[in-house]
Amino acid sequence: MSGPLSDSELEKIDAYWRAANYLSVGQIYLKDNPLLTRPLVLDDIKPRLLGHFGTTPGLNFIYVHLNRIIRLNQANMMYVIGPGHGAPGIIANTFLEGSYTETYPNIERNADGVKRLFRQFSWPYGVPSHDSPEVPGSISEGGELGYSLLHAYGAAFDNPDLIVACVVGDGEAETGPLAASWHSNKFLNPISDGAVLPILHLNGYKIANPTLLARIDPDELQALFRGYGYHPYVLEGDDPRTMHQRMAEVLDTIYREIRDLQRKARENNDATRPRWPMLILRTPKGWTCPAVVDGKPVEGTWRAHQVPLDEVRTNPEHLKLLEQWLRGYKPHELFDEHGTFREELAEIAPKGRLRMGANAHANGGQLLVPLVLPHFRDYAVECGTPGAHVVSATSVLGKYLRDVMRRNLSQRNFRMFAPDENASNRLQAVYEASGKRWNARYEDVDESLSVEGRVMEVLSEHLCQGWLEGYLLTGRHGFFSCYEAFIHIVDSMFNQHAKWLKSAKDLAWRKPIASLNYLLSSHVWRQDHNGFSHQDPGFIDHVANKRADTVRIYLPPDANTLLSVTDHCLRTKNYVNVIIAGKQAAPVWLDMESAVRHCAAGIGIWEWAGNEAGGEPDVVMACAGDVPTLETLAAVTVLREWAPELKVRVINVVDLFTLEPVNSHPHGLNDEDFDRLFTVDKPVVFAFHGYPTIVHKLTYNRTNHGNIHVRGYKEEGTTTTPFDMTVLNDMDRYTLARDAIRLSPATAHRVKDAEQRLSEVLQRHKLHVTEHGEDLPEVRDWNWTAR
Repeated sequence: MSGPLSDSELEKIDAYWRAANYLSVGQIYLKDNPLLTRPLVLDDIKPRLLGHFGTTPGLNFIYVHLNRIIRLNQANMMYVIGPGHGAPGIIANTFLEGSYTETYPNIERNADGVKRLFRQFSWPYGVPSHDSPEVPGSISEGGELGYSLLHAYGAAFDNPDLIVACVVGDGEAETGPLAASWHSNKFLNPISDGAVLPILHLNGYKIANPTLLARIDPDELQALFRGYGYHPYVLEGDDPRTMHQRMAEVLDTIYREIRDLQRKARENNDATRPRWPMLILRTPKGWTCPAVVDGKPVEGTWRAHQVPLDEVRTNPEHLKLLEQWLRGYKPHELFDEHGTFREELAEIAPKGRLRMGANAHANGGQLLVPLVLPHFRDYAVECGTPGAHVVSATSVLGKYLRDVMRRNLSQRNFRMFAPDENASNRLQAVYEASGKRWNARYEDVDESLSVEGRVMEVLSEHLCQGWLEGYLLTGRHGFFSCYEAFIHIVDSMFNQHAKWLKSAKDLAWRKPIASLNYLLSSHVWRQDHNGFSHQDPGFIDHVANKRADTVRIYLPPDANTLLSVTDHCLRTKNYVNVIIAGKQAAPVWLDMESAVRHCAAGIGIWEWAGNEAGGEPDVVMACAGDVPTLETLAAVTVLREWAPELKVRVINVVDLFTLEPVNSHPHGLNDEDFDRLFTVDKPVVFAFHGYPTIVHKLTYNRTNHGNIHVRGYKEEGTTTTPFDMTVLNDMDRYTLARDAIRLSPATAHRVKDAEQRLSEVLQRHKLHVTEHGEDLPEVRDWNWTAR
């Protein structure tokens, strides 16, 4: 048979592939008799048959051929798989190459080790049926589809010698994030970045339905990918020996093409976007499984998607078919009498760090270099009298991030990501350090675009999130700025990353990676011009549901606290940090040293704002978030007129999880400190940035929880003035002042008067904004003044 493989190479590659397939089937079905040293009996079969075989033979086929490319060229290559439930194959291949045993020494490379390999799969307290942190060489959580190609490109950025082979399943290709992912090639620099080899694996079916890309005309399919800017190669068939020769040939061609494109770009210093190769590989679903079961076709159909023989424990004919299937791989030719993979077959795998299961980029903490950070105090805004200076907090932060970018240009390990919103969120100072990455056509009117840019902007939250995850997982740092309401677009992606971090922390061999840092700006209280569609603070609730050792939520009230919080977050590892700060001009309440102390504590009494004079307050006015802080302090000044005798304590919360008990979150306060701040019996009026229920959730078992009354967003919004947004949601200064008077026994005699005052001022407000289109002068021009 003509082709690049000699007869001996062909036999070894086919045997290696059969071994991977055998181990894959064994993981799904067997708990004993792992190498069929005797006939199969019922007791050899797992009580629950869990796993997905359909995609696995194709993944094994690709893996063994990528091994050949690595070995021949000493190539630095990663393997990212989109068909996440193909974990049996990835586990099988890392076991065969030895990286699995090096990671888990108890899974020995003998018959006992094979038995343990089988028993752990989809077994209580074992390993999942999908690609996961437990699998060496993996950076892409397979529990949800759609993110593989984004992770692959994120891994390739700033890794010029790395090739990331990414298998995109044809079911996964139907997801929105993956469909947009193909455009990532417009952001790849062939000089300074690595290469991504997309492999579209068409096996025709999902769980119960055909896949779209497998059913369209081949010319249309190729035209689609040529339109995306790729050079597609096509390989299809079901005869293993023919397919091995053709796969070797096409991968040789693709590898040479990738290296030629990179060489020309680097020798000529020409980063013009090349037409990168990709492979469209069509193989049968469940390739090599029984062709027909109970008179119905299985191989090549949706019936092979999960467990092709699902009645093995109840149907003796199925048990016989399973044994025939397993013996068809000829395990006696693959493993010696001790159950060890035969040396002459094992030798065709790469060695050492070249093995895909041992690639250091797939355990990015091994490569992580700390950022060189500027001194954030150098960017401090003068405070003087609290509230006297008014600035855009994010504009100040932009200058700090600009210099973070500058100081790490030589390391090439920091990028910023935003869905076309860095400038909108007032972070445009970063363009002074680096342009926006762009490798498509330029027009004269364009600004700040650069093929060398390190600011990643594209109008897709999915792309930004996926690229950033891939970048972080391979040992670099990043920062994601987004409109608050639309970060929900990546809710599910955040879920998977948080789950990855949670699982990875339990694995000693997984080294910590840089935290995923979000800045949510253009937030709910200052989206008055865009209206209701842009008003949603619910990401706080979504994040707060995750493990306490994984997530952090910060609500800095001004520019100086924002600088302190961001500097802290950029230094952390293995967290998801969410920072929420407005972009509009707002007062600066704390000088830098006070801000640092306040952020370190996460919560504190602002003695300068209250009038309790070291004694017990009549009411506690608490706040979390920049606009709630503004309204709370304004409410304090209203109370001086409406109830001058009322003793007020003001508490500001920067770190939301300080509200939670310390036994629930490491940042939480113990009960004694919480009671010292909030008292054990005084009313608390709490102005909160988001939905009120999350504050109650975090404080429900505190002594004084029954006296905590939270005002926050209650799903009332429209295109209106900034202050009217707070009025619509009953979080305005006048309502907060009325609440304080109504709730405190010390001012019971003033309740009716406060209600009347509130009614009058809100009526006057409504008439004014309706007629003039702006807030009342006393609201618009309000400034803090000490008593």
